[in-house]
Amino acid sequence: MDKLDEMMKALPYGNLDGDQVREHYRTYARWLSTQSAQSMAQRREEAEMIFRRVGITFAVYGEKDEDGAGTERLIPFDMIPRIIPAGEWRALERGLVQRVTALNRFIADVYGDQEILKAGIVPREQVEHNAQFRPEMVGVKVPHQIYSHISGIDIVRAPGADGQPDYFVLEDNLRVPSGVSYMLEDRKMMMRLFPALFNQHRVAPIAHYPDLLLETLRASCPAGTAEPTVVVLTPGMYNSAYFEHAFLAQQMGVELVEGQDLFVKDKFVYMRTTRGPRRVDVIYRRVDDDFLDPLVFRPDSTLGCAGLISAYRAGNVTICNAVGTGIADDKSLYPYVPQMIAFYLGEKPLLSNVPTYMCRKPEDLAYTLAHLSELVVKEVHGAGGYGMLVGPAASAAELAHFRQALAANPAGYIAQPTLSLSSCPTYVQSGIAPRHVDLRPYVLSGKTVQMVPGGLTRVALQEGSLVVNSSQGGGTKDTWILED
Repeated sequence: MDKLDEMMKALPYGNLDGDQVREHYRTYARWLSTQSAQSMAQRREEAEMIFRRVGITFAVYGEKDEDGAGTERLIPFDMIPRIIPAGEWRALERGLVQRVTALNRFIADVYGDQEILKAGIVPREQVEHNAQFRPEMVGVKVPHQIYSHISGIDIVRAPGADGQPDYFVLEDNLRVPSGVSYMLEDRKMMMRLFPALFNQHRVAPIAHYPDLLLETLRASCPAGTAEPTVVVLTPGMYNSAYFEHAFLAQQMGVELVEGQDLFVKDKFVYMRTTRGPRRVDVIYRRVDDDFLDPLVFRPDSTLGCAGLISAYRAGNVTICNAVGTGIADDKSLYPYVPQMIAFYLGEKPLLSNVPTYMCRKPEDLAYTLAHLSELVVKEVHGAGGYGMLVGPAASAAELAHFRQALAANPAGYIAQPTLSLSSCPTYVQSGIAPRHVDLRPYVLSGKTVQMVPGGLTRVALQEGSLVVNSSQGGGTKDTWILED
């Protein structure tokens, strides 16, 4: 242990990261060693006050306050950044481009010629009997064959087969991936609280994400549209991610609309404005498929626009992400992504999947039941950390419940080993301590596949927890990609 490591262990508010400071953290660690616990606590309070004033909250479904209204929470923000060296990021970026390209090819294929199903690489029943498969999309042509324009890929760092740390894809989020507003606001907060740090580190910028997003959306417009009108479609202010919907619309300089603001005439979509109807060319939807059009999906939906799918099928409006994109982020199809990469691109995956047991297979189900207390079990349609069992942390009652659920519906679950996820120094009540993290980069697919350097680092604030979702008590922190 060198002098800096010893100095960090002597900090009055905790050790930075076990007994060692990784090389790319050392400049930051030297700065941190000069900060008092009082000054850090004051900055933490300042950050919370600003976030609350700006309204950076999320709604917690199922929770009510004493007046019966939905509960609004701040997403906890950690002031210690996650730092990733440039070389690691470049490798991650190449893998993300490859993966999202293959996933878009897969979606286009299953709603088109279905070559991968005919080849027997992906079982037909896993696609056509899947709740996320939309028969209404079969044969629909979308611009540039891009279905997932905005993809949020969840990455974890854990020991690989050789025992050395490596990056793995934990999940693909292709329907309506959220969280990018927190990535941007976390960076603004860090620059406000600690401006001197950005003079000491060459941190790659991310503030141009809204520009890249708008560029991606405009590039997806129907053919022949010279100046496309883009809108953000939100379910409304009671949605848990409403802050983000409003934030992104404001940052891009486009209208934020609800379903009641739109109407369809002659298979074109129009927006109601104070100056009369205005044609809409691109809809960045933050509404799930089922609620987009009551004439096609749920007839009781008031969140979408009647006739929207007819305009979509006619090629007169683009919906981003495309209807039916969820077929590629269903956890039952996640194990096949390496084969998709090989089939469509003729390449080996640059990013590995987490080993996965498909409980619909009798041998995988038997293994899962025999090792339930060692595994993480997930619902194939689950999201947000719900419907999940973390075996090593589960109670006897939780294990018994999941045994019954697996026996009743094995096809509804997958299981994965409990990874030894990497941890990141985190400012907690007792001081600075390691907490488990993941990373969600946001990949934009338009004329090219591009992204800003980094993403949203989510952190499990409870000691020993592996669940980073905000709805399950997780927080966020700024992600620094160090430029060469």
